Amino acid sequence: MRLRARQFEFAFPRPALVMGVVNVTPDSFSDGGKFLDADAAVGHALELAGQGAEILDIGGESTRPGAEPVEEKEELRRVIPVIEKLARHGSSRCDDRTAQRAVPTNIAISIDTRKPAVARAALAAGASIVNDVGANREEAAMWREVAECGAGYVCMHAPGTPQMLHEQPAYAEIVREVGEFFQDRLKRLNAAGVAADQVVLDVGIGFGKTTEHNLQLLANLRSFTTMARPLLIGVSRKSFIGRLLGADVNERLPGSLACAVWAIASGAQIIRAHDVAETVQAVRMAEAIAAARRERR
Repeated sequence: MRLRARQFEFAFPRPALVMGVVNVTPDSFSDGGKFLDADAAVGHALELAGQGAEILDIGGESTRPGAEPVEEKEELRRVIPVIEKLARHGSSRCDDRTAQRAVPTNIAISIDTRKPAVARAALAAGASIVNDVGANREEAAMWREVAECGAGYVCMHAPGTPQMLHEQPAYAEIVREVGEFFQDRLKRLNAAGVAADQVVLDVGIGFGKTTEHNLQLLANLRSFTTMARPLLIGVSRKSFIGRLLGADVNERLPGSLACAVWAIASGAQIIRAHDVAETVQAVRMAEAIAAARRERR
């Protein structure tokens, strides 16, 4: 199995990828306002890369439940300077939608957005992956942007917009329904010109789901590996950890690491995290134990 994201290609099995979170926002649930300045965001991103992140996920709109939408112009103002500066340290560019110019690097830049125009500008600035929490859309504009640049695409399950995610979600059977969503989206993506090897699947922990829904998805991650696509799991500092353990947002690292290790043991290939150094260490330890177990057999 491989993941192709412009000039990047990741062949699995291989050590799990850690995606470092860079929120260029004033209101993200965990670190809102800390990296709203472009230079601060770039510095933080490079720090995460130094800690072992192989993907840097740049976002300019909070997707916490109930978050207010950000206008396209403002989202562009926040993220494009950050991506452009990071791209000088390396990435690919897609200028005029066709020409590509590669700069040596081993770090991929991801744009975390629901807006096709923001994705287009980010890809032109040097991003290689679109992390899309709006994959439940019906129209294909975003997917055409991904197809035209040969970018990687994170297809995340969420039942609505961030403004709707505080509403009580209802599923007849959460694991089955998320699996059916992925199967449908893989068909739609293919029809829009996005190849299967460009796609990553994300079950959307915390997005329109109760604590029990989140636990059921984590407990059954192995069932999604039959789709032969990399699984990305984003559990870092999520509120369901706080509800379960009574932990404030800045006290959820142990719970986040427990979920990350479980996800790797269950077949996930990418972990999205705020605390990159700690996550890399936990994941590598889990992988070493799994390798020793295989050797024993």
